[in-house]
Amino acid sequence: MNYSLLELRNSSSSASSSSFLSFFFILSAQSLVYFGRIWISDYSLFLVFIPRCYSKYTKWLYKTRTKRKKPVLLLEIVIKMRFLVTIRGVSMAKAIRVVLLCLSVLWVVPKECACRSNFSRNSSSTSSLPPLSQKPSSVNVGALFTYDSFIGRAAKPAFIAAMDDVNADQTVLKGIKLNIVFQDSNCSGFIGTMGALQLMENKVVAAIGPQSSGIAHMISYVSNELHVPLLSFGATDPTLSSLQYPYFLRTTQNDYFQMHAIADFLSYSGWRQVIAIFVDDECGRNGISVLGDVLAKKRSGISYKAAITPGADSSSIKDLLVSVNLMESRVFVVHVNPDSGLNVFSVAKSLGMMGSGYVWIATDWLPTAMDSMEHVDSDTMDLLQGVVAFRHYTIESSVKRQFMERWRSLRPNDGFNSYAMYAYDSVWLVARALDVFFRENNKITFSNDPNLHKTNGSTIQLSALSVFNEGEKFMKIILGMNHTGVTGPIQFDSDRNRVNPAYEVLNLEGTGPRTVGYWSNHSGLSVVHPETLYSKPPNTSTANQRLHGIIWPGEVTKPPRGWVFPNNGKPLRIGVPNRVSYTEYVSKDKNPPGVRGYCIDVFEAAIELLPYPVPRTYILYGDGKRNPSYDNLVNEVVADNFDVAVGDITIVTNRTRYVDFTQPFIESGLVVVAPVKEAKSSPWSFLKPFTIEMWAVTGAFFLFVGAMVWILEHRFNQEFRGPPRRQLITIFWFSFSTMFFSHRENTVSSLGRLVLIIWLFVVLIINSSYTASLTSILTVRQLTSRIEGIDSLVTSNEKIGVQDGTFARNYLINELNILPSRIVPLKDEEQYLSALHRGPKAGGVAAIVDELPYIEVLLTNSNCKFRTVGQEFTRTGWGFAFQRDSPLAVDMSTAILQLSEEGELEKIHRKWLNYKHECSMQISHSEDSQLSLKSFWGLFLICGITCFMALTVFFWRVFWQYQRLLPESADEERAGEVSEPSRSGRGLRAPSFKELIKVVDKREAEIKEILKQKSSKKLKTTQSAAGTSQSQHGEIT
Repeated sequence: MNYSLLELRNSSSSASSSSFLSFFFILSAQSLVYFGRIWISDYSLFLVFIPRCYSKYTKWLYKTRTKRKKPVLLLEIVIKMRFLVTIRGVSMAKAIRVVLLCLSVLWVVPKECACRSNFSRNSSSTSSLPPLSQKPSSVNVGALFTYDSFIGRAAKPAFIAAMDDVNADQTVLKGIKLNIVFQDSNCSGFIGTMGALQLMENKVVAAIGPQSSGIAHMISYVSNELHVPLLSFGATDPTLSSLQYPYFLRTTQNDYFQMHAIADFLSYSGWRQVIAIFVDDECGRNGISVLGDVLAKKRSGISYKAAITPGADSSSIKDLLVSVNLMESRVFVVHVNPDSGLNVFSVAKSLGMMGSGYVWIATDWLPTAMDSMEHVDSDTMDLLQGVVAFRHYTIESSVKRQFMERWRSLRPNDGFNSYAMYAYDSVWLVARALDVFFRENNKITFSNDPNLHKTNGSTIQLSALSVFNEGEKFMKIILGMNHTGVTGPIQFDSDRNRVNPAYEVLNLEGTGPRTVGYWSNHSGLSVVHPETLYSKPPNTSTANQRLHGIIWPGEVTKPPRGWVFPNNGKPLRIGVPNRVSYTEYVSKDKNPPGVRGYCIDVFEAAIELLPYPVPRTYILYGDGKRNPSYDNLVNEVVADNFDVAVGDITIVTNRTRYVDFTQPFIESGLVVVAPVKEAKSSPWSFLKPFTIEMWAVTGAFFLFVGAMVWILEHRFNQEFRGPPRRQLITIFWFSFSTMFFSHRENTVSSLGRLVLIIWLFVVLIINSSYTASLTSILTVRQLTSRIEGIDSLVTSNEKIGVQDGTFARNYLINELNILPSRIVPLKDEEQYLSALHRGPKAGGVAAIVDELPYIEVLLTNSNCKFRTVGQEFTRTGWGFAFQRDSPLAVDMSTAILQLSEEGELEKIHRKWLNYKHECSMQISHSEDSQLSLKSFWGLFLICGITCFMALTVFFWRVFWQYQRLLPESADEERAGEVSEPSRSGRGLRAPSFKELIKVVDKREAEIKEILKQKSSKKLKTTQSAAGTSQSQHGEIT
């Protein structure tokens, strides 16, 4: 069969992609017939050259689609052929025949390639052979959002501007046109889903949008099925970042960070309870849920969640605000849509909820709505006075300023919000990711999803939808992008959120918003731009949080309290223990308000100091026969049966886990009460003032000082000289006689007098202290008890009494490991006294463990027959127990502190607890009253240092005198050796210790006389030597 080249070229335009290989073999066979004389070597040259020419030609043809410059290519082929022929030694005629064969191939193959490329893009199945050109001429990207909305009106011009900028930029997507296919979601989940399906029919490689989080949830399932990345510039729902949506990516900020910013602001302002007003959709519910979780970590919370139906009218909003206005919290967080959110403030204004005492915090919807308006009228600003709002923070840069100027020139009558910049950056993100995608030699292919062909008889043509085969790879490229856009650095973390989230804190006052600070997850609240802090270490501590002054609703600068007593007609329910003992503290009363006592008066006085009225009612807890369990009373507060428990309620650790206590209004603690008896007098009572160590050190110092005085006086004072026995007696006599200042020996030396003066001062202090202590021991009544404290009580096996209903029983069992069988609950004071009188052997108790305020009353009423033994072994106090996170607890604590500072607590205490009999609370042991060494060691130290210094000066003087006497002794020995050489066989001998002792033992007067004689003798010798020398000089002359 014979085919012409023209027929082959014309037929190739309609051939399938699988006909290319057969066409090549037919062309080769025809060429062999036509050039029958071509040698085998020429054909091998043809096989080597054809692939090179084909590759070169296809690249050239792709760049010049409109015009084929074949002569230039032909010249290049001929030159290369000549080079190859020269190498192989083939003739020029054969080379020309090969060139003609190449031209016939090059004419047909590019056409075939172009047809195959178009066919593969429009085909629903993947070809088995790769395309000859991997880069398409254009790429489709979808854009889905609501046109008629604040965000949509700003996003569409931004999309168009970004598409034009990308196509005009020669550095991105070279030769590939970026097309954006728009689709209106019309603020409807159903229409948005249908629009997404229509976008997918256009073989889009990515979809940008939607702005609604609810629609984003639905469309994300479509993206998952078709592997098309979905980039949202307006959906801020935190749950969209979950692993459930692997093809969803948010190019704006996540509401997760905005709720952290609001929680930090609430903590900075000191508010612990808020009311959340939100639109009841995915964005509203999930955002408020995150806020509740963050506040819970800060021991705060959302007291009420007020949900608004999407599209609710003013009447529904009014009913909702009326109900929340009856609650105690006055801090409102508004998280709604920008298109209808202003209705909330309009209704609040009509209800008088925008005045002093209220706090309104709006999320980024409010700045978006205001920025989208060309001019905010005065009526709108009047609604928003004092509102605090959070706006997405974008770094100020030249790129951002140029974009804003360009925007104003394009849309002079429309406002500009941050979502326009996020939409613009989303298009550029896709374009840059596509550029990287093609640079890595990737291709765009689509295939059918078998699941979409199973229509089950339905007329919906889901088979028109194709799966983006390279969608997963393209999504990874997008996540790895790192560049700078109009909104700042565009980079994603491991959770697919943009890095360095930041918000601008605005205060709406006057004629517009005012920036009072910034928030970032790097440094929290700050008054400086977040980008300046990124180079420093993260610091979100409370002390580092700063904001400028805020003008709150009602034009007040002081932060509102944030709550009021709820104006819902319900009084404060106060639970009061119905006690049968120690009724001075709290008891039932026949007169209003039905209770009385010390604790009630303190509570009423604190309530009167509050700056707002608190309607209240007292409810007795207990049957009036036994004291109620205070743990059960606290549990009633936890169960919301009471709002507060008022009475003698001890603040203990287990209770603070469930309720909030006020500042303690009285100190308390556990003590041990035991029977006491008067101590018997001892014949050795005179030894009790000092401890054994004190007696030993005092006696040692008496002997030490006596010895020091003897040493210092021995050479000067005749009274300290004599036989050794006499001198020893003198030392002892002088030492102990100083105790009574009756020593008869006079001190002569200066050093001895110095030591004696210091010692007499020490003796004076010791005598005075001894006299005072002994007087106290002999004259004050001494009481004793066989129970010395809690330690001795724990180690014994005797019964212990506790007050019924208090925490003392649990403390003894759980903390001190005392057997429950040893603990005896006592009902009232009569049982207390009876059990102590009987004692453990007669069915009573050995001691009672109770709180100090009760014991004070008990000891007074018992005429001081009992005493506390040991020390108070717990430290706590009494307070009022409120429900957890109740703001009233904080105000009541402040009021109690004010009562304490003004002395009102003491007045109430004297009114109810004016004891008739004042007695010592605690018995005193003799060991506790003894004077120990630690009270006098400073005196002994001073005396010791003085003695040491005096002894050092004394021995230095003796050694100096000894050195002056030493030469004379040596001369005498030398003279004796000359006169009697036979009696001594040694030379000069060194001075001995015995001679030194002799010098020490000599009287000071004798030593001075010897030194005086020695000086005179030395003077005469010098004068004689001088006279002899003069006479000899005269004889010589």
